[in-house]
Amino acid sequence: MQTEIRNNWTKQEVEEIYNMPLMELMYKASTIHKEFQKTGEVQVCTLLSVKTGGCKEDCSYCSQSARYNTHVQPHKLMRTDDVVQKAKQAKENGSTRFCMGAAWREARSNRDFEKVLGMVSEINDMGMEVCATLGMLDVEQAEKLKEAGLYAYNHNLDTSREYYDKVITTRTFDDRLETIANVQKAKISVCSGGIIGLGETDKDRIGMLYTLATLPQHPESVPVNALVPVEGTPMEGNKMVSTWEMIRMIATARILMPKAMVRLSAGRTEMTTEAQALCFMAGANSIFAGDQLLTTPNPEEDADKVMFNLLGLTPRASFKEVKEESVSV
Repeated sequence: MQTEIRNNWTKQEVEEIYNMPLMELMYKASTIHKEFQKTGEVQVCTLLSVKTGGCKEDCSYCSQSARYNTHVQPHKLMRTDDVVQKAKQAKENGSTRFCMGAAWREARSNRDFEKVLGMVSEINDMGMEVCATLGMLDVEQAEKLKEAGLYAYNHNLDTSREYYDKVITTRTFDDRLETIANVQKAKISVCSGGIIGLGETDKDRIGMLYTLATLPQHPESVPVNALVPVEGTPMEGNKMVSTWEMIRMIATARILMPKAMVRLSAGRTEMTTEAQALCFMAGANSIFAGDQLLTTPNPEEDADKVMFNLLGLTPRASFKEVKEESVSV
């Protein structure tokens, strides 16, 4: 009997799954992963900061906030040619999705936004899935990005509704949900997850997963980030979370949202190959490649190639979901 895709989870059900004995949880997640995904296939994404620092937001974990004195040197929007060159390098190194991040509170309909539309169009023409994270979007901006060829939009919830204002005060949890709704209206895939290690409780982690799993449409991609504490931010003293906490989040996300790509995101640098293997076993099937993840370190591509060979993993082809849908019609 096939596992049902549900959007009507109760918080208690999510809590019961999250609190299962770890080996049992991993087994259940792995079984569901095998039912809905091609095991051993991992989506390789590259993330580039196209406009860094100087952000007006006060996200307590972020090195790019203008409110904190961190190692990040602000720079304006990159030239289109330079971004396209980076995308070509990423494609040559095996990435099938190219994500562009701009440290904006919200996208504004100005020359910079028009430049980003041009970048999206050129990278889409290269046969890569294009993803962007530009802050808050209205429906019109989302539609323009879709027309330019944007495949996915990243807008993380970060944490639970209840803990949200302990992390960020310059925008609300509902602002985030509104942007996700605008992106879905424009028929763009949603990439939305969160960060653990912000000082939240298990209850908050459960609350965040509950919100994602009860959206009218599950995010196509769910990044699970471990906070990498950055000197100069209010959370510089936070402790790194354990591998087991990451596995619990990944496995629960996999069970709740079987069709989603669950991305092992920030914090991979601190993880051994063995730890990452357990995350893949628990249902993770997407990573960021390259030596930099926005402004925090990431394992270098060569190390990932060694790991892929060792674990028998293969990169997922771009636009796979679209191709499969067109074949089945």
